[in-house]
Amino acid sequence: MSGSQRSLAKGSPAPGPVPDGLIRLYSMRFCPYAQRPRLVLAAKGIKHEVVNINLKNKPEWFFEKNPLGLVPCLEISDGKIIYESAIVCDYLDEAFPGKKLIPTDPYEKAQQKLLLEHFSTVISALYKILFAKKDNQDTSELKLQFFEKFKAIEEALTKKNTSYFGGELVSMMDYMIWPWFERFPLFDVLEFLEKTPRINAWYKLMLQDPAVKETYTEPDVLLAFYKLYSQNSVDAADYGLD
Repeated sequence: MSGSQRSLAKGSPAPGPVPDGLIRLYSMRFCPYAQRPRLVLAAKGIKHEVVNINLKNKPEWFFEKNPLGLVPCLEISDGKIIYESAIVCDYLDEAFPGKKLIPTDPYEKAQQKLLLEHFSTVISALYKILFAKKDNQDTSELKLQFFEKFKAIEEALTKKNTSYFGGELVSMMDYMIWPWFERFPLFDVLEFLEKTPRINAWYKLMLQDPAVKETYTEPDVLLAFYKLYSQNSVDAADYGLD
């Protein structure tokens, strides 16, 4: 991987053409959606550079890359652009050699997509907890609602009876949901891992995965970032950099 960790903000010049032999990922160091393709890039060993975007103070030219102004966004050497995290990850797996993360069996592929659809409701429940915490509201009921949705993930892994969601090796589903598990301390739901033994075992295995280790951010750093981000600080994206 190449590229500077510091984020580009309003007024920053646009980067030049993507260097030969690389692809470019527009990202943000603490964004869970942007971590998805970073996990896939690391897992597949794809040569790339990362350009971080300040999401609180976006450079004007970035909207030419992605009209939504969101990360992740992938730029290929011939100027082609892909965005939306799931679509970016699918492209990376299909377009580049190395181990395949998406199941080849159509039924297994469909099952992962169905489970990922359900996980989007888990993500929504997590952010409801986070926003309530920010407003100093009681989160007890929201945590119960989260756990009701979360239990389906435990049931899916129990039914499959494998170490990972795709079998005995890490697959796309594992990487697609991992970023939110990394942020469980931020959402204050780490206790629920003890109530889901299969997921807890999976969680411990994922912590040892090379791609997870490469993209991992310590909980105290995430907490400090979010404190700044929730205060609308334009410096949040570069928290921890000299």
